[in-house]
Amino acid sequence: MSGYRRRWVRRIEELDPVRDHQEIHRITATYEFPWDYQRSLELALFRTYCVPSISALLDATGEFRDRPQQRYDDTALLMAELTDHGYDSERGREALRVINRAHGRYAISNDDMLYVLSTFVYEPIDWLDRFGWRRMTDAERVAAFCFYREVGARMGIRDVPADYDGFLRFKRDYERETFRYSDTNRRIGEYTVELMCSWYPRFTRPALRVAVRGLLDEPMLTAFGFAPAPRWVPPLAHAALRARAAVVRLLPPRRTSGLAGLATNRTYPGYPAGYRPSDLGAPPPPADLPDHWLSRPRRRDVSAPTAGGAGPSPRR
Repeated sequence: MSGYRRRWVRRIEELDPVRDHQEIHRITATYEFPWDYQRSLELALFRTYCVPSISALLDATGEFRDRPQQRYDDTALLMAELTDHGYDSERGREALRVINRAHGRYAISNDDMLYVLSTFVYEPIDWLDRFGWRRMTDAERVAAFCFYREVGARMGIRDVPADYDGFLRFKRDYERETFRYSDTNRRIGEYTVELMCSWYPRFTRPALRVAVRGLLDEPMLTAFGFAPAPRWVPPLAHAALRARAAVVRLLPPRRTSGLAGLATNRTYPGYPAGYRPSDLGAPPPPADLPDHWLSRPRRRDVSAPTAGGAGPSPRR
């Protein structure tokens, strides 16, 4: 890597990965690897759908069936707010309120929340180790861990491991214990694949469906019930990504945030002027969603007759 191309690495080397983790993570995600970070976080979310308790809730709400593009854009934009502005900035706090309101409506286990958080740390690291124009430095890895640990604290997620290696062990153990096939995994996986394919011309979509399967590892394929891609597809997909990395390595360092590319999102055109973080987020749970999915069961109409002919006693 040329000295000129090392501009941002030199800046990172001047910073402390614990104290300055927000600045380091912002450089990594928005200046050094914006495209890679967006792709790897898509894969991170895709990976979480291999956990049946996660996919079952997503399937029950119907949001991935009815509004997959909006759910994708909401997630991408809210995470961009935290990364680009900082989790304690005005927009960052507003984004966290939206995230917490959405999750707070549902009965989601702390371990599932913790697992999703772990994928945001380690999936980009794994992606960049394989397909990045350079590998992340140790400081960038620690900063990513510290960043999402602080985000997790502000989301009320408990028991985040205290160090980088401990959180990685949790992620691997959780996948080993929970990844298994379920019909809801498959449905949410199929909705997600079709969403990704919808971004490209129709004639390319059959090939893209195969290419996506070529990027999934065996535990994911098994959990989704997807057939493996033909044997030649993964090497070809990996070679294409490495070829892209070789080209990017020759480019000058980025001088503006790569998150400006989110202006092309399909749900809220005109970023950053077209929305506030409080405009994002899923609607309230559907009326027919069973109460066991909700963090607080709905209050029922006390005037509605029961099978015995009398309404229930009012709650006190």
